[in-house]
Amino acid sequence: MEDFQTIAIFNYSHEIVVLKHILDQEEIPYFFENEITLAVVPFYSNALGGIKLKVHFNDFEKVQQILDHLNNNLTIV
Repeated sequence: MEDFQTIAIFNYSHEIVVLKHILDQEEIPYFFENEITLAVVPFYSNALGGIKLKVHFNDFEKVQQILDHLNNNLTIV
């Protein structure tokens, strides 16, 4: 896990559900730091620095493209 670095930070566990599914489909190794703690006690988010998505540095570009795609395709109805 030494080669894994933070690429994104989320405040709540519901924000990562779709992203986890996409990363699993793409077979990209990842982990979310503080995920379980904040699922149980969500108001600790600021104290712990949020849920940190950590990926291997070799996958940074691909994951950044996925994050950009998710952010650009959000629409408010």
